Amino acid sequence: MKNLIDGTTILLPLLYTFTVWIYARAFFTNAASLEPVKRGFLLITLCIHLAYLLLRTVVFGHPPITTVFEIMSVISFSVSVAYLYLEMRTRVRGTGTFIIVLALFFQVVSSIFIKDLYEVKPVLRSTLLGFHVSTALLGLTAFAISAVYGSLYLMLYHDIKANRFGVIYKRLPSLEILTTLSFKSTIFGFILLTTAITIGFIWLPRAFQSFSYTDPKLIGTFLIWALYGIGLLAKKIGGLHGRRLMILAITGFVIAFFSMTIINMFFSSFHNFY
Repeated sequence: MKNLIDGTTILLPLLYTFTVWIYARAFFTNAASLEPVKRGFLLITLCIHLAYLLLRTVVFGHPPITTVFEIMSVISFSVSVAYLYLEMRTRVRGTGTFIIVLALFFQVVSSIFIKDLYEVKPVLRSTLLGFHVSTALLGLTAFAISAVYGSLYLMLYHDIKANRFGVIYKRLPSLEILTTLSFKSTIFGFILLTTAITIGFIWLPRAFQSFSYTDPKLIGTFLIWALYGIGLLAKKIGGLHGRRLMILAITGFVIAFFSMTIINMFFSSFHNFY
């Protein structure tokens, strides 16, 4: 089993590299023959990745959330799942290259530095903790995808304004579709982050003696949730749309990323396990 884990650790970056190549070739050459192939290969990659994460959980006796590099593999999987969900729901297939390359990056870093840990704190063996962390990561991943679509929107917007009608203009979906994709990603992320927060507020006080509602990570996560909630409300009630909505999606993720990074670096928390 250990050899299978080691082999899959090496295999996953190769699978993601080939998946990105298929999506990129289909995007830049408009090769129609690759359209039915690329989603199928992404599904195969995801199935192998899921089996890998489950196998690590069984062999090492804890969800793969004990180190930064285990979490990076979960993020890689989350990025791909979130993109596949959007592709299947919207039938827009021209943006995969820009999303799956994120999954490739995180998995490459994870595969290089990941370590096998058999001895961990008891709380890390909790399946509920794994679900709590996974939903939070999926939510933040969806916000990252929303920001990518927002960036693609701005790229296309400026190309149109400058009368540049190259590959980006020809291959990317319309501004309206990019807005929809970004908005759907934000909704998906908001639902998942809400789920993670709900689990946390119910379960974490029972799991940690040092639990505090004033914990920096809890406050930071709630502020991120509130920021996106206000943005969704402004879209629904205030009519926020177009370029301003895309800038908000990008700004929201940047704030989320840097706020959580600063909290992890400079503040103590009962969330710190290793």
